[in-house]
Amino acid sequence: MADVPQWHLSGDWFDVCKCNIPCPCYFAQAPTFGDCEGTLVWHIREGRYGDVVLDGLNILALSAFTGNIWAGDTKAAIGIFFDENADERQREALQEIFGGQAGGWPAGFAELIGDMRGIEFAPIEFEVADDLGSWSARIPGRVEARAEALTGPTTLPGQLVQVHNPAGSEVGPSTSAVATQGVAIADRADGFEFQWERTGQSSKHMAFDWSGPDQP
Repeated sequence: MADVPQWHLSGDWFDVCKCNIPCPCYFAQAPTFGDCEGTLVWHIREGRYGDVVLDGLNILALSAFTGNIWAGDTKAAIGIFFDENADERQREALQEIFGGQAGGWPAGFAELIGDMRGIEFAPIEFEVADDLGSWSARIPGRVEARAEALTGPTTLPGQLVQVHNPAGSEVGPSTSAVATQGVAIADRADGFEFQWERTGQSSKHMAFDWSGPDQP
């Protein structure tokens, strides 16, 4: 990776998936029904790849796998949408990072992929509430993923249902890793040979903070 520049990304990540609440995958366990499929979304609040600024760009992936992906006995199928607002240099940088060629946590995450279904550039709409009460992403006509933070009869006002130091964190190891549990109110996808539509299943939000090429 001698020709890979220093890079850093930080922002929001969330998913909506097939599993019951809470998704066992972020406890490093097998999925609720033995297999999982869902949408993963990254919003870059601040990012640089060398001198290429990546602030405000979005990435969305559709993925599926069978078995416990954290146990090393399975690989995922995945297709990735990159933000069509990215210019040529930004597109190259995003593909290097999320393809694993630029090191850092995404390089380890890429090792979990066994079937790359493809890459497309698309208009990705992203929103997250300041209080983490809701989060959403949308590719018109292709994907809609919306969730609200989980609440219940004993949830304290203004408090979120959260898991600290999750055992299977999709955003990588971190001393500040916190997963906010949500419930999906929309989960529709049509792309890369994936197709589903459901509501009421698991969703979770985590912040991410990655650097490379040397940092894990």
